[in-house]
Amino acid sequence: MDRSLFSLFGHGLLGFTALGVAAMGFVWSSPGTPAGAKPQDDWRLLEPITYENLTVFPVVSASGHDTRAFLTLEEGLSSGEIIVREQGAETIVRDRDRNRPVPQSYGGPSVNQLVLINRSKRPLILLAGELVSGGKQDRVIAKDRIVAPGAEPLPLNVFCVEHGRWSNGAQFSAANTIVHPSVREQAAVKRNQSDVWASVAGGSVAAESRTAAPAAAPRMSADAINEAVRTEAPTQSYNKIYNSRLLGGSVDSFVEEVQRRFRRETSGLKGERVVGVVIAYGGEVAWSDIFASSELFDQYWNKLLRSYAVEALARPTLREKASLDEAREFLRRLNGRETTESEPGVYRWLEISEGSLSQIELDALQPKTITLHRLVLRRTS
Repeated sequence: MDRSLFSLFGHGLLGFTALGVAAMGFVWSSPGTPAGAKPQDDWRLLEPITYENLTVFPVVSASGHDTRAFLTLEEGLSSGEIIVREQGAETIVRDRDRNRPVPQSYGGPSVNQLVLINRSKRPLILLAGELVSGGKQDRVIAKDRIVAPGAEPLPLNVFCVEHGRWSNGAQFSAANTIVHPSVREQAAVKRNQSDVWASVAGGSVAAESRTAAPAAAPRMSADAINEAVRTEAPTQSYNKIYNSRLLGGSVDSFVEEVQRRFRRETSGLKGERVVGVVIAYGGEVAWSDIFASSELFDQYWNKLLRSYAVEALARPTLREKASLDEAREFLRRLNGRETTESEPGVYRWLEISEGSLSQIELDALQPKTITLHRLVLRRTS
């Protein structure tokens, strides 16, 4: 069982993930509604927006939370307020007009663990599948969580998405990328490094539809991915593969068309704002990302849309189309076995499994309990 190192706001109390110090507790419980407001009853689906085999159902709400107090990974890395380093690398932090080294006792570099420092005055949101580029290998965040401001250096669980490199590179930087759902599922739910590598190289791991014959083969075939690796991404870097000359142009044009249709359908809203989306491929509703506010959704939307587009291009085009009623199933609260992880005064992470569906929620506990991000996905295995 994974245990995550945590720090309390302003106090930096640590517990080591790798060493299994019991500072963070996992709780297995029967189904129920955790404390804090759950806004499902206020969500409404707009009519679907379809392009080729991708259908986007915008989720709108007439209410929302103020999320301005929270910092995203992209903002933090770009401003220098967030520092990501390999384990064992000395980090210099500016503190009260002087530079001081931050001691590390976490051992040497590790494929599945980095060190993160939040030196901003805001809590940092991390989402599973967000990519940080550089170091000895590109990595993705393993799990949704919040990092308190002023916390001690945090051993951060990650997965490698650059199988063929283990050498010093540039300092870690914002990649403005969330990996596509087939890869993100392996990190967020299966949590297996080999499966993450396989999904990077394989495009989509979703099973082919048993109810409809494909109208067209995937535009992003396994052969095209292999050719991109051979010619432009010899280290199997996720970023280089899916932004390559062979594949990147198709993704860009796909995103532009979906974005154009999305803006057209959501531009006339009155009294409501878009807070998330439910995603279908062909007739299968497969994924949803919903946020506490429209502002937070807007910050993630561009890189989420690109991730959905990559997945769509890696799947065959099917004649089936998902319905509104099928999409609404992704707005209900699942009823199944719950796993929770919490850091007192900072955040709570919840996973519910019901049949082939998984629901993951990230709740901020300060200044009041709100669900910052809610993910529901249909597992591929």
